[in-house]
Amino acid sequence: MLTKFKRSTNAVFLDPKSSETISCEKGKKLDIILSPRLYWVKKMKLPVSSVREVTKLLPSIFEDSLPLGRYSYYAYKSEDEFILFAFEDKKILDLISQRGISSSEIGSIRFAQSEFNSLEHGVSINDKECIYLQDGLLVLAPLSWVHESKDIDLSELELSKYTIKLQQFGHIVDNKSLYKVGGVLVAFVVILLVEIFITSTKIGSIEEKREALFTKYKLQATMIQNRSTYAKYSKIYKTQTKLREAIAVFLTLPLKATQKITLLEYKNKKLFVSISGIKKGSETVFLSKLNAKKLKYKTFFSAKSMKVELSL
Repeated sequence: MLTKFKRSTNAVFLDPKSSETISCEKGKKLDIILSPRLYWVKKMKLPVSSVREVTKLLPSIFEDSLPLGRYSYYAYKSEDEFILFAFEDKKILDLISQRGISSSEIGSIRFAQSEFNSLEHGVSINDKECIYLQDGLLVLAPLSWVHESKDIDLSELELSKYTIKLQQFGHIVDNKSLYKVGGVLVAFVVILLVEIFITSTKIGSIEEKREALFTKYKLQATMIQNRSTYAKYSKIYKTQTKLREAIAVFLTLPLKATQKITLLEYKNKKLFVSISGIKKGSETVFLSKLNAKKLKYKTFFSAKSMKVELSL
């Protein structure tokens, strides 16, 4: 499946793995929408009321989540939660440069999270991947994970008000500009010190609540340990869910009076089932139930029985 973009719009989707050529019509500018691969995002409820207060907390919030790098941050409020972003300016700027886009051709830069926050189905962004919403967050996943997906179409997309400015590192600033910036900074020193004090107090409050939660629910000492435990039990839950679904299929089979389940055994992540009274050639109605659930299985036949081996 090839990704298709309609050129009647100025909006373009920027993804490192997309092979599409991006060009800008003369006299127009591009609205660049960043792929989820180009940023990190979280959705949280925080004990603050304004985005300005949240912005100062973002480095601490993302501290345990990001690999080494130089990051910028952005946030906006959605109902009673905040949508929080971290991104590497240089990584995005390098990709924009590689695609032959000059700064004069850029009208705005946005996150896919804010522009596709009402998707009802998966949307393919290249030959192998798609995006879809899960619990209000835009997720990047292989196409094979999504049952229904459509090619991305930006022609009818209504852009949000949430845009970012990328910082150009390593640029040259003359002394006159430095003096102007220094004067502004001095004028706001007292205000910034007060804000730092307020922010530190709020960070302390959040940390206290975090520790209270760890104590209340008897969590482990670090987030890494808790994530490891969560991953372990999530894996167990998924396996058990698949096992229950598979067993349910066999327990609801329309067996005749001469047919019955003689073996139902789970071993080494495989479910073994034997059904007597089924000859080879008459198993279609039974296997159709397994196919409908997209279960992986093998069948074996003896004189008057069928054996099924399912991999979970």
